[in-house]
Amino acid sequence: MRGFSKAIITGNLTRDPELRTTPNGASVCSFSVAVNRVFRDSSGNQQESVSFIDCSAWGKLGEMIGQYAKKGSGVLVSGRLDQRSWEDKNSGQKRSRVEIVVEDFNFTGPANSSEGGRGASSRGEEPVVQDEPQGGDEEIDLSEIPF
Repeated sequence: MRGFSKAIITGNLTRDPELRTTPNGASVCSFSVAVNRVFRDSSGNQQESVSFIDCSAWGKLGEMIGQYAKKGSGVLVSGRLDQRSWEDKNSGQKRSRVEIVVEDFNFTGPANSSEGGRGASSRGEEPVVQDEPQGGDEEIDLSEIPF
Protein backbone atom coordinates (compact mmCIF):
# COMPACT_ATOMS: atom_id res chain seq x y z
CA MET A 1 0.00 0.00 0.00
CA ARG A 2 1.27 3.46 -0.88
CA GLY A 3 1.22 6.19 1.74
CA PHE A 4 -0.28 9.64 1.46
CA SER A 5 0.82 12.87 3.11
CA LYS A 6 -0.92 16.22 2.79
CA ALA A 7 -0.87 19.23 5.10
CA ILE A 8 -2.78 22.50 4.78
CA ILE A 9 -2.14 25.36 7.19
CA THR A 10 -2.94 29.03 7.43
CA GLY A 11 -1.17 31.53 9.64
CA ASN A 12 1.46 34.25 9.64
CA LEU A 13 5.15 34.14 8.78
CA THR A 14 7.28 34.32 11.93
CA ARG A 15 10.27 35.85 10.11
CA ASP A 16 11.35 36.93 6.65
CA PRO A 17 11.82 33.88 4.39
CA GLU A 18 15.40 32.71 3.84
CA LEU A 19 16.21 32.05 0.17
CA ARG A 20 19.37 30.10 -0.65
CA THR A 21 20.85 28.03 -3.46
CA THR A 22 22.02 24.44 -3.03
CA PRO A 23 25.47 23.39 -4.32
CA ASN A 24 23.81 21.91 -7.43
CA GLY A 25 22.07 25.24 -8.21
CA ALA A 26 18.52 24.57 -6.94
CA SER A 27 16.71 27.41 -5.14
CA VAL A 28 15.11 26.65 -1.78
CA CYS A 29 13.23 29.01 0.51
CA SER A 30 12.80 28.24 4.22
CA PHE A 31 10.25 29.91 6.46
CA SER A 32 8.12 29.26 9.52
CA VAL A 33 4.37 29.81 9.94
CA ALA A 34 2.69 30.55 13.28
CA VAL A 35 -0.67 28.79 13.46
CA ASN A 36 -2.99 29.97 16.25
CA ARG A 37 -5.60 27.73 17.85
CA VAL A 38 -8.31 28.88 20.25
CA PHE A 39 -10.07 26.34 22.47
CA ARG A 40 -11.89 25.99 25.78
CA ASP A 41 -10.18 24.15 28.62
CA SER A 42 -11.95 21.78 31.02
CA SER A 43 -13.04 24.77 33.15
CA GLY A 44 -14.66 26.47 30.16
CA ASN A 45 -12.02 29.19 29.94
CA GLN A 46 -10.90 30.25 26.48
CA GLN A 47 -7.26 29.35 25.84
CA GLU A 48 -4.95 30.00 22.92
CA SER A 49 -1.96 28.02 21.73
CA VAL A 50 0.44 28.63 18.88
CA SER A 51 2.24 26.05 16.77
CA PHE A 52 5.28 27.00 14.71
CA ILE A 53 5.46 24.99 11.51
CA ASP A 54 8.65 24.88 9.42
CA CYS A 55 8.21 24.98 5.65
CA SER A 56 10.45 24.78 2.58
CA ALA A 57 9.65 25.65 -1.02
CA TRP A 58 11.81 24.70 -3.98
CA GLY A 59 12.46 26.20 -7.42
CA LYS A 60 10.43 29.08 -8.84
CA LEU A 61 7.87 28.83 -6.05
CA GLY A 62 10.62 29.27 -3.45
CA GLU A 63 12.05 32.23 -5.35
CA MET A 64 8.64 33.91 -5.51
CA ILE A 65 8.03 33.40 -1.78
CA GLY A 66 11.50 34.73 -0.98
CA GLN A 67 10.84 37.83 -3.08
CA TYR A 68 7.31 38.78 -1.96
CA ALA A 69 6.65 37.30 1.50
CA LYS A 70 7.69 39.17 4.63
CA LYS A 71 7.51 38.60 8.37
CA GLY A 72 3.86 38.84 9.46
CA SER A 73 2.42 38.04 6.02
CA GLY A 74 -0.77 35.99 6.21
CA VAL A 75 -0.35 32.80 4.18
CA LEU A 76 -2.13 29.61 3.18
CA VAL A 77 0.32 26.76 2.61
CA SER A 78 -0.30 23.25 1.38
CA GLY A 79 2.14 20.49 0.68
CA ARG A 80 3.47 17.17 1.87
CA LEU A 81 5.01 16.36 5.22
CA ASP A 82 8.67 15.38 5.13
CA GLN A 83 10.93 14.18 7.94
CA ARG A 84 14.67 14.80 7.79
CA SER A 85 17.17 13.16 10.12
CA TRP A 86 20.82 14.02 10.76
CA GLU A 87 23.52 13.76 13.38
CA ASP A 88 24.47 16.96 15.20
CA LYS A 89 28.13 17.71 14.40
CA ASN A 90 28.82 19.23 17.84
CA SER A 91 27.05 16.84 20.20
CA GLY A 92 26.86 13.71 18.07
CA GLN A 93 23.14 13.40 18.91
CA LYS A 94 20.64 12.27 16.33
CA ARG A 95 18.19 15.00 15.36
CA SER A 96 15.05 14.98 13.24
CA ARG A 97 12.62 17.54 11.94
CA VAL A 98 9.22 17.36 10.28
CA GLU A 99 8.40 20.15 7.83
CA ILE A 100 5.97 20.94 5.06
CA VAL A 101 7.45 20.78 1.58
CA VAL A 102 5.33 23.46 -0.07
CA GLU A 103 3.36 22.57 -3.20
CA ASP A 104 0.93 25.53 -3.16
CA PHE A 105 1.19 28.96 -1.52
CA ASN A 106 -1.14 31.95 -1.35
CA PHE A 107 -1.23 35.20 0.58
CA THR A 108 -4.34 35.57 2.77
CA GLY A 109 -6.19 38.38 4.46
CA PRO A 110 -5.84 42.06 3.81
CA ALA A 111 -2.58 43.08 2.22
CA ASN A 112 -0.23 44.85 4.57
CA SER A 113 1.91 47.80 3.60
CA SER A 114 5.02 45.67 3.03
CA GLU A 115 3.20 43.64 0.36
CA GLY A 116 1.88 46.71 -1.40
CA GLY A 117 -1.56 45.17 -1.93
CA ARG A 118 -0.18 42.25 -3.88
CA GLY A 119 -1.18 38.62 -3.89
CA ALA A 120 0.59 35.65 -5.45
CA SER A 121 -0.05 32.01 -6.12
CA SER A 122 2.14 29.04 -6.85
CA ARG A 123 1.17 28.92 -10.50
CA GLY A 124 4.23 31.03 -11.32
CA GLU A 125 2.14 34.10 -12.05
CA GLU A 126 3.40 37.53 -11.17
CA PRO A 127 1.57 39.06 -8.20
CA VAL A 128 -1.31 41.29 -9.23
CA VAL A 129 -2.20 44.59 -7.63
CA GLN A 130 -5.69 44.21 -6.22
CA ASP A 131 -7.95 47.04 -7.42
CA GLU A 132 -10.55 48.63 -5.23
CA PRO A 133 -14.10 47.46 -6.02
CA GLN A 134 -15.81 49.64 -8.58
CA GLY A 135 -19.33 50.88 -8.26
CA GLY A 136 -21.36 53.83 -7.20
CA ASP A 137 -23.53 54.56 -4.24
CA GLU A 138 -26.75 54.03 -6.18
CA GLU A 139 -29.49 51.97 -4.57
CA ILE A 140 -30.06 48.39 -5.75
CA ASP A 141 -33.49 47.51 -7.16
CA LEU A 142 -34.27 44.13 -5.54
CA SER A 143 -36.82 43.30 -8.27
CA GLU A 144 -33.94 43.04 -10.77
CA ILE A 145 -32.26 40.18 -8.89
CA PRO A 146 -33.20 36.90 -10.65
CA PHE A 147 -33.56 34.74 -7.53
